[in-house]
Amino acid sequence: MTKKKIETVCGFSCSDCDHHKKDCLGCEKVTGKPFWTAFVNIDQCPIYECCTTMKNLPHCGKCPELVCERFTRFNNPEMTAGQAAAALAAAENELRSRK
Repeated sequence: MTKKKIETVCGFSCSDCDHHKKDCLGCEKVTGKPFWTAFVNIDQCPIYECCTTMKNLPHCGKCPELVCERFTRFNNPEMTAGQAAAALAAAENELRSRK
């Protein structure tokens, strides 16, 4: 059975995350306040906040500033630089393909 893709405003998929349903219900369900925000002393994901609160967009693919510094400010410490770059490129491609 294929896993249902859970889209997020940033283009990453919660369904691909090891923490989904264990430590986190997904960005939409937690309104941009995933578990990891506590580890970096912020209240809300800066990408989610910018997209939904500041710009009132359905996702970052609608933003003319994609890819902005918010995407590179926080990196998953479990990824190598190459893995992080590949994940960012995949997220950008996903967002640009959305209508």
